[in-house]
Amino acid sequence: MAFDPAAETARYIDSLGSEALQKAASYETASHWLLLGGLVVAAIVTWIIVRSGLLERVSAKLQNRVWALRTGLICLTFFIVSAVISLPWSIYQDYYFEKSYGRTSQPFADFLSQNVIGIVLSGFLGGLFFLGVYALIRRAGKSWWLWSGGLAAFAAAATILLSPVLIEPIFNEYKPVPEGPVRTALLIMADEASIPHDRVLMFDGSRQSNNFTANVSGVFGSARIAISDVAMKQASLDEVKAVTGHEIGHYVLGHVWRSVLVIIFIAMLGFFLADRVFNRVAALFGSKATVGDPEGLPILLLIVSVLGIFAQPVINGVTRMGESEADAYSLRTVNLPDALAAALVKTAEYRYPRPSALQEAIFYSHPSVEKRVRRAMEWKAEQQQKAGAL
Repeated sequence: MAFDPAAETARYIDSLGSEALQKAASYETASHWLLLGGLVVAAIVTWIIVRSGLLERVSAKLQNRVWALRTGLICLTFFIVSAVISLPWSIYQDYYFEKSYGRTSQPFADFLSQNVIGIVLSGFLGGLFFLGVYALIRRAGKSWWLWSGGLAAFAAAATILLSPVLIEPIFNEYKPVPEGPVRTALLIMADEASIPHDRVLMFDGSRQSNNFTANVSGVFGSARIAISDVAMKQASLDEVKAVTGHEIGHYVLGHVWRSVLVIIFIAMLGFFLADRVFNRVAALFGSKATVGDPEGLPILLLIVSVLGIFAQPVINGVTRMGESEADAYSLRTVNLPDALAAALVKTAEYRYPRPSALQEAIFYSHPSVEKRVRRAMEWKAEQQQKAGAL
């Protein structure tokens, strides 16, 4: 009987069972509503901070300080205070929601402590970034939004470079894959792709999530491939090889630089539009700040956040392209289509595998699992046809 990619794809997806598929669909739909909920919360937090006059009081107390210190502290105050106000929403969205679907087993105390660290870290980094934005507004005037693209690129590149070294180790432990068949196989794959052995690591992703996952992070000397211990425990040797081949694809093909280019474009467009509508939005919230006033940061960030939601389909589309290319790289170099398909099905528990075309285009950062499995099965069919022709 001829191999049928469509039938094999259906078999893989249906192997999850109707209950798991329904749960995945429910999780996906609820996650989309959380995006809207996050915007509502951001608007409420903005209203509270603006109406309280908190940033204006901070600015008044620092009026005799140098501009950079005053601006930086105003920005830091906003990020910390807004994070504290929205903490109940963060706890629900990132902890209780995930726990209700069995996506995390992290103790609440550990989640909360890591969340606090994240608040301090994001407050400091966010403050530095917007200090740069306000410096551009002061020096570049009306064209500040154009220069913001360069600043966003620098910030993105610096974050990508430093994250594996300074940020990610705060939240997880990264270490070499334990000795054994898996490590031996992965190091052979690393050699074939000219990746140093110390760039292929395992991390305790189970600390935060039960999701089957792996990732590539960093650039230049900090670039590395990291596989969650969840994947290591759940996957067969061939599945780990197929997944690692996918991540090596991201590494070799340099997808991180494509992401930086997208960030530049989105930042420039977002800040351009924010510059045009800032005064009207500020008036709606009762703020007298202009776009160049750090006291108006809540308004500026809210506008950029709303525009970011509309830009999400573009960002997702570029990301899906990279994921498809990484799948193709794994198939070409590792040639384990069934293992790749089996590994992908494990991610379908938190990525509904059969979304509508519109749902995928707007919300999915990866091609649907069904499409990815189908491509793997089509690859398998092609290889069988080639072998039969010899």
